[in-house]
Amino acid sequence: MLITNIGELTTNVAAGDDRSGTRHDAAVLVDDGLIVWVGDAADAPAAEEIVDAGGRAVIPGFVDSHSHLVFGGDRASEFEARMAGQKYAAGGIRSTVAATRTASDDDLRERLQGFLAEMLAQGTTTVEIKSGYGLDVATEERLVRLAAEVTPEVTFLGAHVVPAEYADRGDDYVDLVIGPMLDACAPHAKWVDVFCETGAFTVEQSRRVLEAGIAKGLAPRVHASQLGPGAGIQLAIEVGAASVDHGTYLTETDIAALAASDTVLTLLPGVEFSTRQPYPDARRLIDAGVTVALACDTNPGSSFTSSMPFCIAVAVRDMGMTTAEAVWAATAGGAAALRRDDVGVIAAGMRADLVLLDAPTRVHLAYRPGVPLVAQVWKDGIARLE
Repeated sequence: MLITNIGELTTNVAAGDDRSGTRHDAAVLVDDGLIVWVGDAADAPAAEEIVDAGGRAVIPGFVDSHSHLVFGGDRASEFEARMAGQKYAAGGIRSTVAATRTASDDDLRERLQGFLAEMLAQGTTTVEIKSGYGLDVATEERLVRLAAEVTPEVTFLGAHVVPAEYADRGDDYVDLVIGPMLDACAPHAKWVDVFCETGAFTVEQSRRVLEAGIAKGLAPRVHASQLGPGAGIQLAIEVGAASVDHGTYLTETDIAALAASDTVLTLLPGVEFSTRQPYPDARRLIDAGVTVALACDTNPGSSFTSSMPFCIAVAVRDMGMTTAEAVWAATAGGAAALRRDDVGVIAAGMRADLVLLDAPTRVHLAYRPGVPLVAQVWKDGIARLE
């Protein structure tokens, strides 16, 4: 299949000062699920199938490296209370835990498929999914098992918060997480995560969780510095986490350490939008040399959006990013946060995960917020939208 007459192609193959590797009047050749050639439309090779992009823009499929898609219940009332002035706190997670524990596998699976369809329609072709709404052995195992049915990027987040039945016994709950719960969940997961934050887990507890997961063969990720500054960023770097997520409150020491590390900072604009916390200063981070990713953090409490275009628009409007930087962060940045070298870039040998925008340039993702601009999505070279 040859996609030709592409007005603007974002390859993410850096060319000089252009990190986005932008090409004009371009074409992409796909064969057997992979990209096999990228170049000028005038030089395109013959192909059995021709797709005329009509001068519109093509970008890599979005790589959403932080989501919580397997859960029961709804927290609309909590959102409404926040909009009326109530402060966000991590403890609200427990209400979703109660609803998730009583939901059947079929109910959870059906809802998961609905969220994935939403994401695909908005250009997301790779997604990471965390557990964390079970907080007991049986339910956490169900969540990672269901997530593993739809993505290889499954994260065990048994250490999301301390459940009600372990109130004031956080260390005892960590014993459960790193013992029977990890044993049950590790076979279905690739990653281990922990919410290192006031109201969730201390640095010492978080270290225990991460080290236990690493010993089981899981790679580390960390939630940190969402509600205030803390030592979670330093812990993430110390254990070699692929990504540390949120980063709403960062010190100069945190920023310098991130810039000198291989750990990606994943920003989650939907959270600040939904909780009315201050937006991170992405401009400051990028200028300091931090590798930044963008993700939706789809969850029922603090960011109930599945739209990467929305997150890009917010990042450009309120976080100091250019559209090119935001699109890079939502594609190649997400791939880096998952340590994937086969997605997020349009180049020979990469997976043919592509998005055709109903727009002449990627700038329209921020310029026309809320407008459905995704005209077609190819996942492994197969058109996914009717």
